[in-house]
Amino acid sequence: MVFSSLLFLFRFLPVMLIAYFAAPGRLRNGILFLGSLFFYGWGEPVYIVLLLFSTAVDFTHGKLIGRFKEEGRTAFARAVLLSSVVINLGLLGFFKYFSGLPLPVGISFYTFQTMSYTIDVYRGNAKVQNNIIAFGAYVSMFPQLIAGPIVRYSTIEEELTGRKESVSQFALGVRYFVIGLGKKVLLANQMGALWTEIQGVMQPDRSVFMAWIGIFAFGMQIYYDFSGYSDMAVGLGHMFGFHFPKNFNYPYMAESITDFWRRWHISLGTWFKEYVYIPLGGNKKGKMRQVFNIMIVWTLTGIWHGAGMNYLLWGVYFGVLLLIEKLFLNRFLEKWPSLLRHGYAMFLVYLGWVLFVHEDMGAGIRFLGELFGSGVSLKATGRTWYLFWSNLPLMICCAAGATGCMSRIAGRLSGIAGDGEIEEGLSLQKGLAISLFAAAVLIVTTAYLVNAGYNPFLYFRF
Repeated sequence: MVFSSLLFLFRFLPVMLIAYFAAPGRLRNGILFLGSLFFYGWGEPVYIVLLLFSTAVDFTHGKLIGRFKEEGRTAFARAVLLSSVVINLGLLGFFKYFSGLPLPVGISFYTFQTMSYTIDVYRGNAKVQNNIIAFGAYVSMFPQLIAGPIVRYSTIEEELTGRKESVSQFALGVRYFVIGLGKKVLLANQMGALWTEIQGVMQPDRSVFMAWIGIFAFGMQIYYDFSGYSDMAVGLGHMFGFHFPKNFNYPYMAESITDFWRRWHISLGTWFKEYVYIPLGGNKKGKMRQVFNIMIVWTLTGIWHGAGMNYLLWGVYFGVLLLIEKLFLNRFLEKWPSLLRHGYAMFLVYLGWVLFVHEDMGAGIRFLGELFGSGVSLKATGRTWYLFWSNLPLMICCAAGATGCMSRIAGRLSGIAGDGEIEEGLSLQKGLAISLFAAAVLIVTTAYLVNAGYNPFLYFRF
């Protein structure tokens, strides 16, 4: 079950909200836990067992770590933490890289979440959770269970047992959700269709320009697909009284690779920084150690996305680029005009998407060659111009939205400030405009879903 489906929008979500708000406060975590298990099990009921096992393992390990820390038996606490990490990474590695079995949806995301709990308890950054239902609600929470954002336990620790739902927060959640739904259905799906069509064009009709249109389409598809899901997850979190972290901050506005990765999949970057990069020594132990640490993090980032060689190379590619910037290029980038810095960053990011999208390395190399004229027409073919002109309005909308222009307009209409805070004191007229805007987006997206069904999110496979 995905958010951009009629089943979720008009059956599961309304029933879930009614059950949740009809229940007394003390029972709401239980409702959330059971509802999330139903949501997860709709597509893969057998893997509910794995999710419950991960929940039980880290709940038990967290209690043991807390007990040993209280007793001053730090070595025992460290051994229990190691056991938790080994079990979690063992399960992730087995299903993702070795078993040949269908990948449990969301395992990469919820594994990192449960690990954050035991690590934070060991570090003293979080208290032991003694309520298995509250912990189960954290692990299985359906808004961010299967594609993030990765919510560290310490981020919502207090809200698990002491959150306060409100009408204004619920309304903000609805706005986020509708905007995310629009991103997914109206933009990501359409750009995905363009990318798929270009992939199917036979060689005589292919051109350099078509290749660049294609990789632009994929870059926009994955951005609106993933950021749309993240917006919907954040919105659902608000509806149920939680504050999830922001996962995107206009990454296609970046003016360096370093800047891009501060803006793209922020929760994953934060996780690796907190639990891998800093523990390895970060930048505190000299240049060579910093080089080693960065390459370890980015190799792991690539592997986290999948077992294919393309993901490993994609991670290493960005690791090398980040090192080049950090070691000497940044001092020159600062002197470049803003537009030139932006062009440099986007050129390298889109070359990276070629690696990312092609699991067949041979196909990836051929497509990379097409971007520079290898094996295709240097002049735009008739098919190229047809695809360009017929999709130009869509591409302009996507580019404008990715740079924040459309989002600022939507923000003014929807009452969402630039930092995502609730705008206070909305007038009746503005409240009506908000409602009409949200209703219009929902009606249009529903029409698209009725006509074309739905596409699963790209990041579900990770």
